Amino acid sequence: MEFISIADGIYVTDLLLKKAPIAMIKSGTVSHGRYLIIIGGSTGSVEESLNEALAVGQAGVLDYTFLPDVHSRVLDAVLGRRVPAEQEAVAILETSTVAANVRAAELAVKGTEVRLVELRLADYEMSGKAISVFNGELHAIEAAMGLAGDILRGRKEYIHHRIISRPHEAVTGHLTEGTRFASTAVRQLGGEEVS
Repeated sequence: MEFISIADGIYVTDLLLKKAPIAMIKSGTVSHGRYLIIIGGSTGSVEESLNEALAVGQAGVLDYTFLPDVHSRVLDAVLGRRVPAEQEAVAILETSTVAANVRAAELAVKGTEVRLVELRLADYEMSGKAISVFNGELHAIEAAMGLAGDILRGRKEYIHHRIISRPHEAVTGHLTEGTRFASTAVRQLGGEEVS
C-alpha cells in the first residue's frame, strides 16, 4: 500500500498490525513524501488487514495491490534481492507507483519464463516511480510486457516500457550491478580516449 501522507501511513500501519496476525512487514517513507507498507502472511490475515487499512485510510491511499499467492521471485525482488542478468533480451518497466509495478511484475513472472533481475521501489532519486527489469529469451520478454501492458494500459500509473532485444555486454553487466547510478562502477570499454 502506498499512502500520499506519511502520518496516514504510520497510523494505518498500527491499525493493520492490530487487526490480524501478520507474518512480515516492511514500511517506511519513500520519495515524494509517500509512505509504503508491504505486509505478508496468510491470505486471510493479509486480506483482513488490507481491508481494514483501505477502509480507514481510504482518502490517503495512492495505490495498492493484493497478491494472495505471490511468486517467490517477486517476493525476493520486493525485499531487495537481485539476480544476475544474462546475455539475453531485456525489458524495463516503469510505473508511477510501486503497487502497479509489483502487480505487473507478478503477472509477467507467473505468465512467462522471464527472470526478474531487479525491482526498485520508489527510491528517493526516482521521484516516486518504480521500475522492474526483466531478462530472458526475446519471445518471453515480449510476452511478459504484453501481460504487464494488459493490466496497466489505460491506467494513470503506467508510464513506459522498453525492450532491448540484443543488449550490449556492458548493459547486461550494468543491469547485473543494478540500475542505481550511485551504486554502479565505471566500465572501461576500449573505445577511443580523449587526449
